[in-house]
Amino acid sequence: MFKKILIANRGEIALRIIRTAKEMGIKTVAVYSTADQYSLHVYFADEAVCIGPPHPSKSYLNIPNIISAAEITNADAIHPGYGFLSENAYFSSMCKKHNIKFIGPLPSHIIQMGNKLLAKKTMKKAGIICLPGYNCFFGSSYKEIEKVADKIGYPLMIKSVFGGGGIGIRSVLCKEKLKKSWEEAKKEALSFFGKKELYMEKLILNPRHIEIQIIRDKYGKTCHLSERDCSIQRRNQKLIEEAPSPFLNTSLRKKMGKEAIKAAEFIHYEGVGTIEFLVDKNRNFYFMEMNPRIQVEHTITEEITGLDLIREQIFLAYGEKLSGKNYYPKMCSIECRINAEEPYKNFRPTPGKITQMHLPGGIGVRVDTHIYAGYHITHYYDSMIAKIITTAKTRKETIEKMRRSLDEFVIEGIRTTIPFHKHIMENNDFLKGNYNTNFLDTLYINTNFDKI
Repeated sequence: MFKKILIANRGEIALRIIRTAKEMGIKTVAVYSTADQYSLHVYFADEAVCIGPPHPSKSYLNIPNIISAAEITNADAIHPGYGFLSENAYFSSMCKKHNIKFIGPLPSHIIQMGNKLLAKKTMKKAGIICLPGYNCFFGSSYKEIEKVADKIGYPLMIKSVFGGGGIGIRSVLCKEKLKKSWEEAKKEALSFFGKKELYMEKLILNPRHIEIQIIRDKYGKTCHLSERDCSIQRRNQKLIEEAPSPFLNTSLRKKMGKEAIKAAEFIHYEGVGTIEFLVDKNRNFYFMEMNPRIQVEHTITEEITGLDLIREQIFLAYGEKLSGKNYYPKMCSIECRINAEEPYKNFRPTPGKITQMHLPGGIGVRVDTHIYAGYHITHYYDSMIAKIITTAKTRKETIEKMRRSLDEFVIEGIRTTIPFHKHIMENNDFLKGNYNTNFLDTLYINTNFDKI
């Protein structure tokens, strides 16, 4: 087994990886920017190395500094967590070049699945149903773009080929909006990803966003660990996830699980990953993308299966055989992402010092966080500061636990999305499982938040 793992990340996911590694008897190395000097992952790792100033490009995205940190601490593996370098093929290949095991996908899988257009073409070859779509490159004339859009038909989506996190994406409901949306997506994609390619695909109105957790070893054994419903989103970024989905029936769950396994086997995937689908109101589903890494919402899959997915990642990266089997849910779990944001002021970030804090607890309650009283939230990184996960035998009990946990969760000194989540947990449509990716837009139209 690995003797020492460097965690090339920060915040709650870095702390999450450190905990599992320690339980496995593996030494850990934290890397941190000068802004994260007092973060908990720095305190609890066996060793810590400063890799640069606050801006991610000079620290958490600084590949030479991270490789150097691994070499000077004699780390024999690197876990990238999610975000930052977790889907960077060059970083994965550099780890291999320096004889450091990258605990994540092979460079070829990152390239194949990181390019959303190539991923769709690959899945079509595998026989997986995809949305109608065509590639249009940055230099395409507007007449060509218009012609492709007419062929697909409205409504449609414009997406960055190399995008993610809701960036470089625009919905186009009619032809009159096409040019402006195309220019906006083009500018955003170039700014955030430095990549020029855009493509278009058919837009499904008000779909469910369902993802299947898959796990596969290097010897060819593949399992799925059921689904997560990630439909409650703001600007294509997830806010609440639950497992299992209240929308899926047993037949559809089995069918989607088989398709996810087929997708992973077709590309000979290794490790932990997620196959994401859009599901329309008639329960027709379409491949959207694959995330070849651990997900933020992996926690709810862990809670319903009893598996430690970080442990599984480490075992598989070391070359162990997969011993599990397909999982069909017997428990229910919900995750609420707590962000340092003012939800009723267009979710504007609220950096600052946490003056007081109290975490919820009890049976079936889990909180993944890196914050504490006295901790300073900076503006340099993602605004997510905690995840509350509740688990019970029924969805109703799980929601009741979440309500109670949100009431107990006290963070003073900054504004957070806790009140927003409380409101969702009381919403009749959410309680009935009657929601889709347009849920928050409808909620904002029908709710007077000034009275909350």
